[in-house]
Amino acid sequence: MTDTIGPVPARIDQQQLAQELVNAARAEGVELVGPGGLLTGLTKTVLETALEAEMSEHLGYDKHEVEGRDGGNSRNGTRSKTVLTEIGPVQIEVPRDRDASFDPVIVRKRQRRLDGLDEIVLSLTARGLTTGEVAAHFDEVYGAKVSRDTISRITDKVLEEMVEWQQRPLDAVYPVLFVDAIHVKVRDGQVTNRPFYVVIGVTVDGHRDILGIWAGDGGEGAKYWLQVLTEIKNRGVADACIVVCDGLKGLPESITTVWPQALVQACVLHLIRNTFRYASRKYWEQMAKDLRPVYTAATEAAAAARFDEFNDTWGAQYPAIIALWRAAWSEFVPFLDYDVEIRKVICSTNAIESINARYRRAVKARGHFPTEQAALSAFTS
Repeated sequence: MTDTIGPVPARIDQQQLAQELVNAARAEGVELVGPGGLLTGLTKTVLETALEAEMSEHLGYDKHEVEGRDGGNSRNGTRSKTVLTEIGPVQIEVPRDRDASFDPVIVRKRQRRLDGLDEIVLSLTARGLTTGEVAAHFDEVYGAKVSRDTISRITDKVLEEMVEWQQRPLDAVYPVLFVDAIHVKVRDGQVTNRPFYVVIGVTVDGHRDILGIWAGDGGEGAKYWLQVLTEIKNRGVADACIVVCDGLKGLPESITTVWPQALVQACVLHLIRNTFRYASRKYWEQMAKDLRPVYTAATEAAAAARFDEFNDTWGAQYPAIIALWRAAWSEFVPFLDYDVEIRKVICSTNAIESINARYRRAVKARGHFPTEQAALSAFTS
């Protein structure tokens, strides 16, 4: 009589397996987290299984196989090691070989924390926590002692990588560059507003690339922007076709000083926001409707005609708004020469908004960053 064996499942039902593990843990009174918890035990099992697989690959045979009895290199027991993980300290047994040539990857020699721990430290730092507060967080949540020096080494490593990234060579030509700055509260003796300058380039292949991030002093200024743009040129950017920026005074001149042939495009959204600063809030909705025909016009001539109509409606009441648009007109109109799809790309600095949003989330939660380095770390989180 032949036994019938049912089909082997193509893959493990992960949700069912997890549920069974949780049920078993509850039945035995085992906690899910903490020392001796289910997750700690699972992490230990996974790491040790992976290390054993690495040892088998290193030696060329599995554990307990006869190949290990030929007198060559073979397993030589294990050694205990405690590593810090996202769920707290986990003690594992690391396999050894006789000639000590085994160099594991999953948990490297002398490695005391897994990469996930580094990510947590960087995430907490990017949210404005000091090294002491990060250390206290690990002690309270994970029951793990992580020294301030360890936290500083983690963040310093990232900053070193960021400096290297900031100095990398760039493409010779970028069809579009977006330049903008966000002001962030940073404690430097006292809490002050600091500008952080961001430049994003659109490559000839259509990809967006952050070219650099610079921490400035004091208020945003065209002089500092000139230094930033000159650095970008020195890193290989010989020319930029279109540079999109806000209405900062002197910035267009800084751009054309570095790239004389570049077309400077004023950010339409910045221009509209600055418009509202001069007007009473009760007029914003109507004023926005009256401005829309100006920046959606088919041609520059049509935009000028629509702006004359805007002037007839609002000029007497708000002459400063008319002066604002007149001063920015030569930088406002270039995008009108392109079709609708390209206009959407180059009419504003919104490409930088997702980066700025990281800062706003961190500042909202914390109020300020403890250091300039912590603020820069927000970009890597």
